[in-house]
Amino acid sequence: MTTISPDRIAQIEARRDELQAQMATGDLPSDRFVAVSKEYAELEPVAQAAGLVRRLRAEADSLAYMAGDADDELRAMAEEELRENKAALETADRKLALALLPRDAADERSAMLEVRAGTGGDEAALFAGDLFRMYQRYAEAQGWRVEMISSSASDAGGFKEVVASVTGQGVFAKLKFESGVHRVQRVPVTEAGGRIHTSAATVAVLPEAEDVDVKIDDKDLRIDIYRSSGPGGQSVNTTDSAVRIVHIPSGLVVIQQDEKSQHKNKAKAMKVLRTRLYEAERERLHAERAGARKSMVGSGDRSERIRTYNFPQGRVTDHRINLTLHRLPEILVGEMDDLIGALIAQDEAERLATLDG
Repeated sequence: MTTISPDRIAQIEARRDELQAQMATGDLPSDRFVAVSKEYAELEPVAQAAGLVRRLRAEADSLAYMAGDADDELRAMAEEELRENKAALETADRKLALALLPRDAADERSAMLEVRAGTGGDEAALFAGDLFRMYQRYAEAQGWRVEMISSSASDAGGFKEVVASVTGQGVFAKLKFESGVHRVQRVPVTEAGGRIHTSAATVAVLPEAEDVDVKIDDKDLRIDIYRSSGPGGQSVNTTDSAVRIVHIPSGLVVIQQDEKSQHKNKAKAMKVLRTRLYEAERERLHAERAGARKSMVGSGDRSERIRTYNFPQGRVTDHRINLTLHRLPEILVGEMDDLIGALIAQDEAERLATLDG
């Protein structure tokens, strides 16, 4: 466990007090006041955690002195309180170390959720639909809003692919470990012999970009307008409302045709394009900073098999952290807190271990 030095704790509390004093003067220009307020809001919980560690350490020194007393009763009382202090201090030390870990700037953002059927034909599409509904229900329980961006339904049910915007506080922080290949083992409804089949779907979770994150020049775009088409090529709309946007420098192509309005399709396509360009830049910066290192939880590589949903045994296994939960029905209706909580805890442990190293 990383132990934060007394000097570092003193610096944190001094900076908090300095910011508090600046805001109390009433002399700050409005833009400076906003910046100071923002820094104070981010630092205050860290300073509170630092203050608790400082007080518990001082208490431990006092109790250790008392534990050396000649009086048996006083010594026994001090030793008991020292054991309680040690447990509290370990918890406080960990909380402070976590608060000081570098944060992913995208954690508080909304996210773009993409689910695509993989190997397995119709069964894979059905499973993609199951996964998307699982995330919808989890999002509802979190108080988030899910807006469909585009979808391609399968004739058998489910989705060949579906893209949605998930809006709310801290969406990306909780969903970012869902990216990868999800595998299902079950008897398909079309299987007369009762044999278990294995199918897969791919999930991608990308932090949504804001206008200021990515600058897109009009000259870098090729925008085509055409008539929407459905399965078999039949016309869906009677007007030219479908939009295809090509970002020439990167080669990224986004097609949007779910809305009847050309302007709505273009707005949604630009939202998807901006998010994908932002994620590409994030991946480039991450590769530069982290080199080839991958955490135990995973790199977010969408080709990496991360989880298996086994229906005959009613279990879900996350292969990255060797966690198996025999709660498949509950998880599929959005009760994902245990699963997501374990992934976040493992990521925190990995990052703390990196600091220790």
